[in-house]
Amino acid sequence: MTATAAAQTAAPTTAAFVPAPRWTVAALAALFEMPFNDLLFRAQEVHRQHHDANAVQRSTLLSIKTGGCSEDCGYCSQSAHHGTVEKEALLETEEVVAAARAARDKGATRFCMGAAWRGPKEKDLDRVTDMIAAVKALGLETCVTLGMLKDGQAEKLKAAGLDYYNHNLDTAPEFYGEVIKTHAQGERFDTLDKVREAGIKVCCGGIVGMGETRRQRASLLVELANMNPPPDSVPINELVPMPGTPLENAPPLDPFEFVRTIAVARITMPGSMVRLSAGRQEMSDELQALCFLAGANSIFYGDKLLTAGNPEADRDEALFSRLGLNAI
Repeated sequence: MTATAAAQTAAPTTAAFVPAPRWTVAALAALFEMPFNDLLFRAQEVHRQHHDANAVQRSTLLSIKTGGCSEDCGYCSQSAHHGTVEKEALLETEEVVAAARAARDKGATRFCMGAAWRGPKEKDLDRVTDMIAAVKALGLETCVTLGMLKDGQAEKLKAAGLDYYNHNLDTAPEFYGEVIKTHAQGERFDTLDKVREAGIKVCCGGIVGMGETRRQRASLLVELANMNPPPDSVPINELVPMPGTPLENAPPLDPFEFVRTIAVARITMPGSMVRLSAGRQEMSDELQALCFLAGANSIFYGDKLLTAGNPEADRDEALFSRLGLNAI
């Protein structure tokens, strides 16, 4: 059975609703196995059917509370288990607004705020909602990543004006326990359900290059693509090995494999914004160009991505100019 045949759309239950394709791991594994040029051609066809082929959305991410997280995520320098980053207090709203204004003036259209928590306490959530309202007043789309949410918290974020909530699946269900042991992946789905029910858009992706197999990369993308609906934004992160973390010596992912991952994400989630996220600092301009060809149409923009580096804004401007890309 071909990948296309394996992902046939089910018959509509009503005249107005057509269920999303139910992708299988076998179908996505078959996509990964396609000749590189054929895979990119197919991804570019899908991309052009749903998006402006030369438009890239730019987001900026600010760490509003760094270090001291109680979770043991093997890739993360902010985990208290690894002792690699000093715990810092939650930023003041004025500091966040100043950073958001600078990001807007540099061309970002979405401002994302990340806090190193298992989940926010109510007193902290009140301060974050103030930040959201203030950033929204600057004319920017707002996004936060705060960990796992309790009942009622998503509704408070929505009332403050939150547009997107980021909560990644990180990796395949069958590989998750190799990376994180302090919680199960199912808890992430619980938070995503709360976010959707509150009417907030979902930003959800994962990290590749943590030692997972190609089939496990396919399995991660199946989980994302079979969400109903798929995430509005899909960040594809390449592991940035951080000194002192369990994954500091993880072998680098083959660059063409990363491009294949972008292409398969585009084919299986045609309407989503597929974002180049962590790892761009280490990517050449040529590799990024291949990722855009494969269907990536969003980037994190600025000098820093939480605790990892990110290409400087001027470098991005030059790359966009060379490629004829338009920022949106």
